[in-house]
Amino acid sequence: MSRDALLPPAEKPRVIVEHPDFYVVHKPALWLTHPVKGRVDVPDLLTFMRAETGEADLAPPHRLDRETSGAQLLTRDSDAARRFYTLFKTHLVGKTYLAIVHGSPEWERRTLDAPLGELGLGGANRVVIRQAVVPDGRPAVTDFRVAGRRGQHTLIEAYPRSGRLHQIRAHLSHLGLPMVGDKIYGLDPNVFLEFMETGQTPQLTARLGLARQALHAARLAFPWEGAQFVAEVPLAPDLQAYWEGIGDEEGVSGEARQEGL
Repeated sequence: MSRDALLPPAEKPRVIVEHPDFYVVHKPALWLTHPVKGRVDVPDLLTFMRAETGEADLAPPHRLDRETSGAQLLTRDSDAARRFYTLFKTHLVGKTYLAIVHGSPEWERRTLDAPLGELGLGGANRVVIRQAVVPDGRPAVTDFRVAGRRGQHTLIEAYPRSGRLHQIRAHLSHLGLPMVGDKIYGLDPNVFLEFMETGQTPQLTARLGLARQALHAARLAFPWEGAQFVAEVPLAPDLQAYWEGIGDEEGVSGEARQEGL
């Protein structure tokens, strides 16, 4: 049995916006953005969309992690791909994420300017790729806003100004707000090693609360043809169900209700 056989993706990608130059697609959790060597058992959005549209030139100018759901861009030709390369390189593409975390911060808004780099093996860390706030790390800035509170959980809106590896997850962990379902930066630092050995078992899902990290790419904004283009993707069904299932001891903020969260 493959490592992922216990948890096949329940959703398929769907087009949110069809533009002459690009698509905005909702990438479900547990889908790769593009094919990865050695992972033929995992579906990927790029192969799926090329087959659905018949457009062989589709390409992703950015990438969402396999466990992250939400707004993924696909360019439709080489000219659009070059234009997006410039937009991303010059930091003109705004990306807003939603994350469900353990804990309830005292603040409503917070900007964290803290360099990120590899934590390094040793001590309590046994995961090579784990990032952390380190003095000699690469500059990393994330804006956070509380979108809702329920019990001992918080719905956080995150706007990364830089694009470091695992930036939102590592910054939230640094703030003492580990993401629900996160195997590397969550409540249990050894979950990732167990996952690598056993795959996503029902027991592991029960411990984590979710089968994947509670991170969703909710909004993209960028200049295009003289105007500001904005695309929004509602919170993924599994995250919506988890959030609503927490209970409403503290309720959801008015802003979150207005946004349908």
